Amino acid sequence: MLYDVIFVGGGIVGLATAYKLIEARPDLKIAILEKESQLGSHQTANNSGVIHSGLNYKPGSLKAIHCIKGYHELLNFCQEERIPYEITGKVVVATGESQKPGLNLLLERALQNGLLGTRKIIPDELKEYEPHCIGVAAIHVPQTGIVDYLEVALAFGRKIMQQEGGIFLGHKVLEINQKDSINYIETSKETFQSKLVVNCAGLYSDKVARMNDESINDIKIIPFRGEYFKLKAESEYLVKNLIYPVPEPNFPFLGVHFTRMIHGGIKAGPNAILAFKREGYRKNQVNLAELAETLTWPGFRKVAGKYWKTGLEELYRSFSKSAFTKALQELIPEIQESDLVAGGAGVRAQACDRSGGLLDDFAIRESEFSINVLNAPSPAATSSLSIGGVVAEMVRKRF
Repeated sequence: MLYDVIFVGGGIVGLATAYKLIEARPDLKIAILEKESQLGSHQTANNSGVIHSGLNYKPGSLKAIHCIKGYHELLNFCQEERIPYEITGKVVVATGESQKPGLNLLLERALQNGLLGTRKIIPDELKEYEPHCIGVAAIHVPQTGIVDYLEVALAFGRKIMQQEGGIFLGHKVLEINQKDSINYIETSKETFQSKLVVNCAGLYSDKVARMNDESINDIKIIPFRGEYFKLKAESEYLVKNLIYPVPEPNFPFLGVHFTRMIHGGIKAGPNAILAFKREGYRKNQVNLAELAETLTWPGFRKVAGKYWKTGLEELYRSFSKSAFTKALQELIPEIQESDLVAGGAGVRAQACDRSGGLLDDFAIRESEFSINVLNAPSPAATSSLSIGGVVAEMVRKRF
């Protein structure tokens, strides 16, 4: 069968895009190819479950625009599909005087991004929101929430199937070739044909992009593992909702924080360390070929040279529970090592260019036979319906 559009990758961004497209153009024949045995197995199922407000993103950036728009679309979708979610609010806390300028910058961004009600709070007010948290200053963000993104992604999948879209599990894409203006997509099981390929392959988006457009050779996905601890049940009283530190400027990670989960429990983390395999969720998982690709990428070497000190601190926390606990104690001094149990990990697909820039914004590139979503880290899950709408509109213009 000749499909109009084939999506590579069954994570939340690919599914949201396919859902948006099939809702707008049910006449198009579409299919989704997912290499795993179920949808949403990687970044979708292994994140913090936070509905981001748009606080951290530069006003006017794609992240800010799509996060804020996607936030509202996500809540509407959850309401329609009866997917549990909760708007909890969060606090961002400065634990020292040197962090106050960063906190002020976040507040400015929040107001520029339209986050009404976000405000600075004094330490006494902080105690009202989070009784066990300390800081010299803080801001409260009422829009932040929690949800299970895997549930959202699976709901997208059901909607796609209801519209007769095809979802093929266990189909790893091996090669893409063009002949007579048709894409021939070879998977681990069979070959598909389509007029257009939409690449939403997450941790392998750069590799899939080069399968369909060799000119896309200036970006490499660098995998960063984020490891979590969970609070023991008897220690969950220490956290009411979400507590964040002031992030380090120019580093695309938010620092270890506390998150209440929609199905119960409190997560603490994540750190951010280089993964030795693109889907390396444990320290002992190593893919030598993938690691060599990362270490020899000119951009990564420049990133390592710039952030080596931060990287060593993150690595130390990965192997030292006491160091991880110490970082958490900056926000909640009562936390002890004995309060923490292993809480799993996720791997973030962070695009890096040749010059050493960790792409700070979403990146989408079009070519003659494909549309490639090359960088969609956090807040991509919150933003998925908004990103999906943009990519779906790109597809519609082709037909």
